[in-house]
Amino acid sequence: MKKKKLGNNGPEVSQIGLGLMGMSAFYGDRNDEESVATIHRALELGVNFLDTAELYGPYTNEELLGKTIKGKREGIIIATKFGVQLSAQGRKIDGSPETVRKSAEGSLRRLGIDTIDLYYQHRMDPNVPIEDTIGAMADLVKEGKIRYVGISEASPDLIERAHKVHPLTAVQTEYSLWTRDVETDGVLETVRRLGIGFVPYSPLGRGFLTGAIKSPDDFEEGDFRKSNPRFTGENFQKNLDIVNRLQQLAGDKGCTPSQLALAWVLAKGDDLVPIPGTKRRKYLEENVQAVDITLSSEEVAEIDEIFPLDSTAGARY
Repeated sequence: MKKKKLGNNGPEVSQIGLGLMGMSAFYGDRNDEESVATIHRALELGVNFLDTAELYGPYTNEELLGKTIKGKREGIIIATKFGVQLSAQGRKIDGSPETVRKSAEGSLRRLGIDTIDLYYQHRMDPNVPIEDTIGAMADLVKEGKIRYVGISEASPDLIERAHKVHPLTAVQTEYSLWTRDVETDGVLETVRRLGIGFVPYSPLGRGFLTGAIKSPDDFEEGDFRKSNPRFTGENFQKNLDIVNRLQQLAGDKGCTPSQLALAWVLAKGDDLVPIPGTKRRKYLEENVQAVDITLSSEEVAEIDEIFPLDSTAGARY
């Protein structure tokens, strides 16, 4: 697995990372034994960029990763996030300086590490100036508790403001064939102008682009996709019709739909490091092979035509 620099000032990371969320939250039943084996296999294949968050579980995903990498820390780039908390009252977004510090210390403890490689603000807090949040993160950099600063799902204006307080290493946002907002809302243009790395999450459309999901009944109990607008009602069939065309292209290319979808993301720029998530080794191995697929400009254009901007039916959330 080749490596690339994440942004102008970031670490060397594998061309494809691994998103760990589904191992502990939102996608149905857990299987910690298989999840641990999947992380170990990822490291064997050269995937060194592992993405988690305190929200996932909550907390149990960081604990799982911490136990899995114990004694194997060298060379692994760990990214985690703070700022979204779940309670009986629902979801709360908190970017206060106090939460920044408290959350970082909790993540360090659960992960069993001395320094977080890349620390993201998970979602933007409209009630706390971004300057205050990033300022608190910059203090943690000075103290050696985090190495690099990132933010997730932020507007171009907030990216600019954050970057002025402390250089951002990465911006993480959903990006895939069926979620192409960043191409037109200024996010991709902004990070490239500022030399910030871009980390697409859900590059496989929350699993839909794999072609394995044929019916809403395919989801396990507890899988949040059962109520997601893109996976319900008429939207499901409309989106499935588009994915069927992607499968035809993949067959012509001699690869799987997942590999083709990831190859498309990789073809969009050397500054992109997608983090497809999976809790199973067989899908991990399939995803990793996408780095060996080369798409011509004509092939990228053909895929763009199948998945034009705003072609996906239904809202993201």
